[in-house]
Amino acid sequence: MKSIRLLRSFNFLYFALLAMFIPFLPVFLDKQGLTPAQIGFIIGSGGIITIIAQPLWGMISDRTRTVRKVLMLLLLCSSALGYMLFASDSYIELIIFAMLVYFFLMPIDPLTESLNFRLSESAGISYGSIRTYGALGYGVMALCSGYIMSYLGANSLAYLFTGVALVSFIVILGIPDAPVTGKPVTVKSLKNFLSNKETLLFLILVFICSVPARMNDTFLGVYILELGGSTELVGQAWFIAAISEIAVFALSFWWLRKGKELIIISIAAAFYFLRFFISVWITDPHLLAYLQVLQLLTFPIFYSAAIQYLYRIVPEEWRATGQTVLALLFFGVSGIIASYAGGAIYQTLGAQALFLIISVMSFIGMLFGLVLTRKYGSSSHGEVDPG
Repeated sequence: MKSIRLLRSFNFLYFALLAMFIPFLPVFLDKQGLTPAQIGFIIGSGGIITIIAQPLWGMISDRTRTVRKVLMLLLLCSSALGYMLFASDSYIELIIFAMLVYFFLMPIDPLTESLNFRLSESAGISYGSIRTYGALGYGVMALCSGYIMSYLGANSLAYLFTGVALVSFIVILGIPDAPVTGKPVTVKSLKNFLSNKETLLFLILVFICSVPARMNDTFLGVYILELGGSTELVGQAWFIAAISEIAVFALSFWWLRKGKELIIISIAAAFYFLRFFISVWITDPHLLAYLQVLQLLTFPIFYSAAIQYLYRIVPEEWRATGQTVLALLFFGVSGIIASYAGGAIYQTLGAQALFLIISVMSFIGMLFGLVLTRKYGSSSHGEVDPG
């Protein structure tokens, strides 16, 4: 089906943009001479912007009942602002343009995931068969970005980012919009969703697990450089992490079972703990890069299970908004704490202390996930009254 092929291509391109922005923005800022605390301030402030932007654009998508047109607008704005960001070198300009990119780029993620889930459902194929191409795009661009920064300079990302964003815009022109529900959007249905005890506990679990993950995402590249690694090695580390996700996403139809999401999330949290605890004791930047292969047992498992669980409990007409809430916790709220607190910890106590702290947090997330599994794991409905 042509629309599914185009959607896979769009996933490849959009997550390639994220690969330039999420792992390499801290590296880019480091190359501009910023301190870990300043980097943490910019990333953390971006998290605040994300908190505002993601619900806003998610609500706009639900109210206008279109995902595709909203994505087109966000991509055009991101392409121009991304160029300005990576072409800047003054601290004030970096703050301003980074905030604007966060406002337009980050809301694309939950909307894309919503489009992936809805179109895969309507086409009768697995979500993972589409999301796999996002992991591939992330890995390929992470690898390329490291080499491009090394050989052409950090500011060269301006041209690469804008070019990929514009190609993404062209691709999405041929993708049909997500199927819309016949149910009207009501404030009551959203209130019921957010006031449901199971939903709130699930969102708390996502938050606990996402803070350490985001701290790692923000400061891994900086730590590799501190250990004597290069930007090429940073790219290789993220390439290893992203490529390892592919098989997990592709086989999600086999391992992801309805009703088992909470125990799956708990297992992913356990591997997050193992990954970060091992990072504490590594002093060779190459070994730290190779350790990122454990990504295959963490993020793709955690996020796929979280999305499926969310779609079981969210009212149908609020799916885009529900997806936004999930992304908001993972990339927004948690990103603020991860960046501000992570930057302060890194600068005062060092990277080893940072990784020790986030390993403990992941262990707590695992325990909380097991508690929720015991309480809700056998629930077959897990849904709230849509009102």
